[in-house]
This record gives sequence, structure tokens and C-alpha cells, in this order.
Amino acid sequence: MKSKKLFVWLVGVLSLSMLAGCETNMVVFEPQGPAARSIMDLINWSLIWMLLVVVVVFSLFGYIIWKYRERPENKDYEPPEEHGSMVLEIIWTAIPILILVALTIPTVKTLYSLEEVPVGHEDKKPITINVTAADWKWIFSYPEQGIETINYVNIPEDTPVKFKLTSAGTMQSFWVPALGGQKYAMNKMETELILLADNPGSYLGRNTNFNGKGYAGMEFEVLAQTDDEFTQWVKEAKQTAPKLTEKEYNELLKPTHLGRMTFSNTHLEWVNHAEMNSKDYTNPELYRGHGYPGQIFEDPEQVDGKLSDHEGHNMQEEESNGGGHSGH
Repeated sequence: MKSKKLFVWLVGVLSLSMLAGCETNMVVFEPQGPAARSIMDLINWSLIWMLLVVVVVFSLFGYIIWKYRERPENKDYEPPEEHGSMVLEIIWTAIPILILVALTIPTVKTLYSLEEVPVGHEDKKPITINVTAADWKWIFSYPEQGIETINYVNIPEDTPVKFKLTSAGTMQSFWVPALGGQKYAMNKMETELILLADNPGSYLGRNTNFNGKGYAGMEFEVLAQTDDEFTQWVKEAKQTAPKLTEKEYNELLKPTHLGRMTFSNTHLEWVNHAEMNSKDYTNPELYRGHGYPGQIFEDPEQVDGKLSDHEGHNMQEEESNGGGHSGH
């Protein structure tokens, strides 16, 4: 009886421990796009197999310690010597292999499907957005629309969006949990991530790659709009947003936390950090006193100083046009 109570107590403590680590708001289980739904389905499939293994293992554990517990009538029992069982060895070798196959096949299929335009949207032309990560901000360039934004990105709903990811310095990880999985942004390289939002809405994006104290505040907003709203936003941005100069772009690359900005051109006119022959924008002389892309600071105060004159002017223009959601 004591063994049974001990087993029940252990199971209860284990269950409470696992539940204590769960968040009440788990965005990955509230997908807002086909890529996120595919990932959630894969997670659920994996959880089913994990639960099956846990239930079987703990059930066998409880059964064995109960059945073979010491009792007065068997305390002097000496089990016979065993030399192994071929049947049992085949069973406990085959079961993990079958579980591995059951997890591998859907995982591989899902990973390959995420590299393609979502099923049912093949006939809709994707829009391309170049994403440049910098310490500690996100720069979004619309080469077709001729617009650049910082720390927010607007996309049309129900339209595939091809994000071309790179970095101006340290490696970052681009992740919008409600819309899909993460991908790394690396200097002198380019990775692609295709996302689609089913409905209009605001979704949080962030950097999930630890690369210094400033990374925790490296967040951005993805705002999915209707086609008409997106077209109107592009028109307004082209008409009202200031032009970005190469000198100002150099300032933006310095390790800082910035607000939202909008420009009526893109830095792709001068540099694409994904290309090996791009101009060197990591010259320490350009960032004397501020650090340079790739440098990791021990103290956030080193990077969270005052904004440059241009940055402050741009932020004031943003606020006068509607606050933090300017351009929306």
C-alpha cells in the first residue's frame, strides 16, 4: 500500500511541475497563418507521442514495483538466472525505431512545405520584403514599393510574403510566432522565409537569438492589412515619408534601440548586406564612441543613449502623423 501511495504522489508532483512551467498565452497554439498551423500540427503530433511514451513507461513502472514488491511470502525468493530474451530485445529495439520514423516523416514533410508558397495561394503573386537585422533593430525594405521601415512591417492579408533575411552585423533570429517559425539572419548571407496572414491583425515579432543584453528589446510589429489599406499606406508613405541618405543609414546601424521610422526609399540603393561584395559597413572607425555591428555590450547604457538629430526629427514626424503606428 505504501508503494502505491508513493507512486501516486510522484505522478502528482511531476504533473504539477510540468503545468507550473506552462504559459497561459501560448501564441504558437493560436496560429494566424498556414505556416503557423503546420507547425502547430507538428507540435501536437509530437506531444501525442511524448504523452504515449510517458503513460506507457510510468504505467509499467507502477505495475512492476507493485507486482514484484517484497511480501512476507516471497522475501526469501531467489529468481532464476536469465540469459536474455531475443523476443524482448527485438521489441524494445523496434519500438523506438518506429517512434522515430513516426516523428521523422511528418517533420521532414512539414519543413519542406514551409519553404514553398502555402497550398491554395500559388496563383497569388507574393510580395518581397528584405529584412536587415542590426543591433538592436529590424530594418524592412520594400524593393517593389520603394519604402523602408524600422521596427514595424505592414503586409497585405491573405497574400504570400517572401522575407529575404540578412544581417548588418551579428546573427539574429527572425520570428513571428503567430505566423510561422523562426529563421536566422546572417551577415553576407541570405535566407528566405515565406509567411502569410489569414486575416487583418497585429502580430508580435522578435529576435530569439541571444547576442547581448540589447537583444531582449529587439521586437517589431507585423500589421496585416486589407489590400485597400495596404495600398493606401504605401501611397501615403511615398508621399509623406522623408528620404533616407547613406550617411543617415550609417547612423541607424549603430547599436541602439530605436522607435518606428518610415522612409520613401531603401538602403538597397547602396548596400545589400547579403552580398559578399557589399561595401564594408562594419568599419569600427564609422562607429567610434558607439560600437559597431557585431560588437556585444556588457552594459545596455552604452547603447541606449540619445538619438541623433535625424532620428529625433524622424520620430517627431512619426508622432505628428499618428504616433507609434504612423503609416498604419
